[in-house]
Amino acid sequence: MIRYVPLVFSNLRRRPLRTAFTLGSIVVAFLMFGVLGAMTRAFSAGAELAGADRLLVVHKVSLVQPLPESYRQRIRQVDGVLRVSAATWFGGVYQDDGNQLPTFPVDDETYLEIYPEYVIPPEGRQRWLADRRGAIVGRPLAEEFGWKVGDTIPLRSNIWRQQDGSDTWELNVSAIYDVPEVGGDPRNILMHHSYFEESRGRGKGLVSWYVVQVADPAAAPRIAREIDSQFANSPFETETSTEKAFAQGFVNQVGNIGAIMTYVVSAVFFTMLLVTANTMAQSVRERTAELGVLKTLGFTGGLVTLLVLAESILITAIGGVLGMLGAYFTIEAAAGVVRQYLPVWELPPDAWLRSVGMILAMGLAAGLVPAWHALRLPIVKALRAT
Repeated sequence: MIRYVPLVFSNLRRRPLRTAFTLGSIVVAFLMFGVLGAMTRAFSAGAELAGADRLLVVHKVSLVQPLPESYRQRIRQVDGVLRVSAATWFGGVYQDDGNQLPTFPVDDETYLEIYPEYVIPPEGRQRWLADRRGAIVGRPLAEEFGWKVGDTIPLRSNIWRQQDGSDTWELNVSAIYDVPEVGGDPRNILMHHSYFEESRGRGKGLVSWYVVQVADPAAAPRIAREIDSQFANSPFETETSTEKAFAQGFVNQVGNIGAIMTYVVSAVFFTMLLVTANTMAQSVRERTAELGVLKTLGFTGGLVTLLVLAESILITAIGGVLGMLGAYFTIEAAAGVVRQYLPVWELPPDAWLRSVGMILAMGLAAGLVPAWHALRLPIVKALRAT
């Protein structure tokens, strides 16, 4: 079949404008497939990577409502609870409002024990523990802003002010952390809760949420119920859920992202299928006489059919590869902005494999009817079309 490749390419060059428009349509379809796939992965990654042994305790009314620090000891006494830590949303801004950096005042070592996916050098951990203004910074943030260990970074908070009225907090980079390829958020900043508590002008004695590590993930539902029952009918009622359920709840507020993306991509590909099928039908119709000549020269009906299918798959493959490359570069170009809000922003690992299947399926579907027509075309009828 290799020797027939030039023949297939020559057929695509017959109507260059028509081929170009068809290719453009296919490129756009696969570009949308790649970008929307990255969006789906970005929204769902938090839920997929959440720890099975972690619970989040938040205010029953809203996440923005705080909880008293006094709850920590009562939560720790629940049977099956291994560790309890607290975190607060700081709302860090670096230099300008476009650089929104997820920053959290957290307990010292307890928080790091609950989240072992934060890979920190031992000497960096010790520096952080010894410096009340110390901060642990994700490597992508450090590389983006040129931070290194020992630097002092001023972070503004649109929520919290210090006792002197200043909204700027100076943090010292004590360590730079990494995360495994699968798991963990690489773009966080962790600061000491003790420094935050001593310095803030309001909200003392309050935290945003508690992170609870359980000894047995199977007991998580029972532990969650017991925690919430302790604070029922209190001024600060709680709602406890697994970390995965909590992350999925945020995604569900936007909607069923996976279903939305599937509907959009399906509609686009169905339209492109019709466009490609129409192109192939016109191409075969214009070459009816040529197909008759090929059969006269000894080309079997099966071989002619394969040539038509090869042409359909080829044009789909060219458009598909260009579209996926366009999606990759588009995703990378937008990474600097998007990863501030969606840390897992990348072309899904299985996107290329899925695109190959879609190229073959779309190419075969678009060329099936024209190929069937070429197979059943009588030589005499084809030659009369000259």
